[in-house]
Amino acid sequence: MVAPGSVTSRLGSVFPFLLVLVDLQYEGAECGVNADVEKHLELGKKLLAAGQLADALSQFHAAVDGDPDNYIAYYRRATVFLAMGKSKAALPDLTKVIELKMDFTAARLQRGHLLLKQGKLDEAEDDFKKVLKSNPSENEEKEAQLQLVKSDEMQRLRSQALDAFESSDYTAAITFLDKILEVCVWDAELRELRAECFIKEGEPRKAISDLKAASKLKNDNTEAFYKISTLYYQLGDHELSLSEVRECLKLDQDHKRCFAHYKQVKKLNKLIESAEELIRDGRYTDATSKYESVMKTEPSVPEYTIRSKERICHCFSKDEKPVEAIRVCSEVLQMEPDNVNALKDRAEAYLIEEMYDEAIQDYETAQEHNENDQQIREGLEKAQRLLKQSQKRDYYKILGVKRNAKKQEIIKAYRKLALQWHPDNFQNEEEKKKAEKKFIDIAAAKEVLSDPEMRKKFDDGEDPLDAESQQGGGGNPFHRSWNSWQGFNPFSSGGPFRFKFHFN
Repeated sequence: MVAPGSVTSRLGSVFPFLLVLVDLQYEGAECGVNADVEKHLELGKKLLAAGQLADALSQFHAAVDGDPDNYIAYYRRATVFLAMGKSKAALPDLTKVIELKMDFTAARLQRGHLLLKQGKLDEAEDDFKKVLKSNPSENEEKEAQLQLVKSDEMQRLRSQALDAFESSDYTAAITFLDKILEVCVWDAELRELRAECFIKEGEPRKAISDLKAASKLKNDNTEAFYKISTLYYQLGDHELSLSEVRECLKLDQDHKRCFAHYKQVKKLNKLIESAEELIRDGRYTDATSKYESVMKTEPSVPEYTIRSKERICHCFSKDEKPVEAIRVCSEVLQMEPDNVNALKDRAEAYLIEEMYDEAIQDYETAQEHNENDQQIREGLEKAQRLLKQSQKRDYYKILGVKRNAKKQEIIKAYRKLALQWHPDNFQNEEEKKKAEKKFIDIAAAKEVLSDPEMRKKFDDGEDPLDAESQQGGGGNPFHRSWNSWQGFNPFSSGGPFRFKFHFN
């Protein structure tokens, strides 16, 4: 008896007639089994029952080598092949069993099962019909009749699928093929046909799935690898496209279409890899140039244009070129309104341009599509702080410089404004008071923006001189008196000018 849950029991649940091998008695005289072959068969059977498939296979190989006319050895080896998922290897062994012993209905029935799974319906039907004519057991007769009905149904569905395909009714064809492939799971041609239907219906990833299966089911299937590669290429996945076209060339290095496609994908892949390396190195201008080359290299596939512009948008944003970043990011978002990367990069550019409401809107839209992104959350909080800050006092606006201004630009602007608004320049008392306040603001702006640490705090939406935005901080710089700045020389930072101020 077969122990419940054993390998052989599990095989029997899938291929019912494989249980024959367990109770199959040696027919020594008929099979001419010598002692060594008998030993290999017995040991192989025990190893198979124990689930040691590789060791069992070795024993059955030895049995076949020892007696090439022993149908039991072939049958048991076929059983191991099936247990290992190697149906292609099992089929020749089952055919050999039938040649050696024509009335072995279990082998013929099993071969019919495999042929049906492979979609070889005529050959499968022939086996099932011969089983019915060979004095089968009750179970064998019942199984053969059941499989004949199933095979007839598959023939009908196949005819309907082909008619629908020829009529360009790809949805109907897919429906028929779905039903067939539930039974004929190893039929490479039907999978390729369904892949064509998926392509026509605009579902390339489903087509890829079927073509990958077909590439394994059919030997040297260069056409499947070529199609998979071109589909990945159209989807913008240049790395997988390159990998699949290489598989095609491994099978046939002279394959013209695969070789031509390989050269194109390799060139594009090299450009993209180079551009990404430049971005990692912070060389954004060079990276932008590379991505412009990508678009010129492949102008006919929209995916590469979109992805290239998305990365150019990122480069402009990181390189603090907000006008260019906003323009290119907006082009991407016209094509893909939910592109989170473009939304984040445009929001960063808006911040540089002090367009805080627009930045907040982009961050909020991005957050709707990726609520767990910490970068989006932090960016949104920063934009909200900067908006609030802008409604109070903006040091950049006081000096009249951009947020990405260099330190030398800040010092230059400060010197000019300090000279212009120094209270000594004004005689009227009202004008002098106004100038004093202005001068204090100018000096405070210079103090914050010329210090890297203080400037970073301010850029993050926090005023380092404002008690309200500093927990436990000091006083408000805007409440400093004019006297606290008296004697302060705005031109003492190493410039060529020296001014002497006289105070009343």
